[in-house]
Amino acid sequence: MERLRQLFRRQASAADAPAVIPPDPINDYYVTDAPSPQGALDIFKGEWSSQLPPPFDGLQAGSVPLFDDGRITWLVDELEGIHGQSILELGPLEGGHSYMLEASGAASVTAIEANTHSYLRCLIAKELLGMQRVKFLCGDFVEYLKSLDCGSFDIGVASGVLYHMVNPVELISLLSKSCRSHLLIWTHYYDEAWATANERQAQFPSRQEVNVEGFSHTLVRQDYGDETLGMPEFCGGSRRYSNWMVRDELVQCLNYFGFANVKTNFDHYDHPHGPAMTLLASR
Repeated sequence: MERLRQLFRRQASAADAPAVIPPDPINDYYVTDAPSPQGALDIFKGEWSSQLPPPFDGLQAGSVPLFDDGRITWLVDELEGIHGQSILELGPLEGGHSYMLEASGAASVTAIEANTHSYLRCLIAKELLGMQRVKFLCGDFVEYLKSLDCGSFDIGVASGVLYHMVNPVELISLLSKSCRSHLLIWTHYYDEAWATANERQAQFPSRQEVNVEGFSHTLVRQDYGDETLGMPEFCGGSRRYSNWMVRDELVQCLNYFGFANVKTNFDHYDHPHGPAMTLLASR
């Protein structure tokens, strides 16, 4: 009986209390202006990296010309066209390279993006630019590659992703199984002289010798740091660190996994974020 009295007292107290009206969150998610391309871009205001191509190049987005990128132009020129080719793209960011690959005649572009905000920006770019043969998928591309049959695609494009991996050689191995003909990779690599001259050794606190599928190589740990991880435009890996390879072993790795012909271009030793280069590896 006493328990019932206590329950009735609590119910009466709650009924007598003034109603608390929670803040209405709806206005935070609604646009009150007429539809416009800028309105769509502003959903992720301050996060965009890319400058959009004409006729949208005057809109406020990012500043990096990823929709008119010489690295993709070089790929197309070196292969004397990619018409009719199936392409796997890792880490499309905002769809700039996807757009160029479709415009160059690719039969299909399957682009895998793990960063959810980047994925949604890709969908905005796809809608604005009317991409028809590009399919953006949200998820981890390593897990995706593990699920593929051998030779599922003609060409693999991995720009700006290898140096964000904890196990970069595993990624190259998976790409070698999934892509029949060519790989395009743009990546940073570790150079001790550069790190020392630029007082960046603290960013690379350790190294280890490892072996993946019989390929022995050096990995140098690269820590992002709290400041970098806290930036709204951060689009790196899913962990607090990654492992960088050294330059010579990148080429050796591609050779080891079946790409006998490796060309390099856009070799930027003095890149502000670390030495970088583009590799085109062919069977």
